[in-house]
Amino acid sequence: MKMLKAKLLELEKEKMAADIESRSGEKRDVAWGSQIRSYVLDDRRVKDHRTGLETGNPERVLDGDLQAFIEAELRRKAAAKKKA
Repeated sequence: MKMLKAKLLELEKEKMAADIESRSGEKRDVAWGSQIRSYVLDDRRVKDHRTGLETGNPERVLDGDLQAFIEAELRRKAAAKKKA
């Protein structure tokens, strides 16, 4: 009975690990040049490198207005799912 319980617990752990992995999305190395967004305040622009979205109002983005970036990323992911 102990072996069965241990096996069930192991299977549950594997299932949870797979679920977490599927939710975490793409992983990248944390290195110079791997950022997802650039804030160039001198030129008054913010660019998302994953989606190509660029805005000329960095103050709004820095104040938390990320809706356009979120929508662009959702569109990018939806397009990637269609291709797969």
